[in-house]
Amino acid sequence: MKITIFTSNQPRHLAFIKKLSKISDEVHAIIEVNTVFPGSNTDFFKKSDIMQKYFHNVLSAEKKIFGNIDFLPQNVSSLILKLGDLNNLDPIILKKAIDADLIIIFGSSYIKGELIDKLVEKKAINIHMGISPYYRGSSCNFWALYDKKPELVGATVHYISKGLDSGKILFHALPKPARINSFELGMQAVWATQESLIEKIGNNELFDLIPIEQNKNLEIRYSKNIEFTDEVASDYLISMPQIEDIFNSLSQRNIENFINPSIK
Repeated sequence: MKITIFTSNQPRHLAFIKKLSKISDEVHAIIEVNTVFPGSNTDFFKKSDIMQKYFHNVLSAEKKIFGNIDFLPQNVSSLILKLGDLNNLDPIILKKAIDADLIIIFGSSYIKGELIDKLVEKKAINIHMGISPYYRGSSCNFWALYDKKPELVGATVHYISKGLDSGKILFHALPKPARINSFELGMQAVWATQESLIEKIGNNELFDLIPIEQNKNLEIRYSKNIEFTDEVASDYLISMPQIEDIFNSLSQRNIENFINPSIK
């Protein structure tokens, strides 16, 4: 089996590539890179004292669950790009990757043009870190926690579409109830999603799932990166959900609000 993944270069992304390499003969990894020290270096997120404080918590939680950045296994072929360059590539460069048995998108930039047409045709799978259709856009699990809705932290695994996070849903992945802080909850959601998808690929269950159209009337928030400001991050650090609140919220969530939920 050959798997292609369009992804990024943080520890959680590299960890997922490693997991995929264990269940496939060959992995093509198209990796869009940005700083591994967000908040300290200006990149996708701005540099500021507040952002440094916020992302210190993010990186600590990520390291706890996924470890550090590391080299990739021998059966992984990597193509390294600057974030934002993907849509400018000549499609012929990606021909080998597009011919894979399974294509996954996890943490890449917004894909458009001829490439998105090919990915839709190939029934590529997108991992949206957020519970769609409730939360769509950027940093969705942050905004669910900002809105005091830990029960809506998780991921949506859906078919790629031309619209952002709008394809038919295969399943929702959810972290199991645990007494952890909000930053660890976000990373636990990533871990639960990776484990759920690996399991469903391995037992051939993934494509037996009936895809469900998204009900846009259920949308709570459509967020943009520009909305994640110093003021918002500062407010969140002061008022974020506490450990016991998170545990209670996860324990009491209504499973009927999710599609084919996978809880790990």
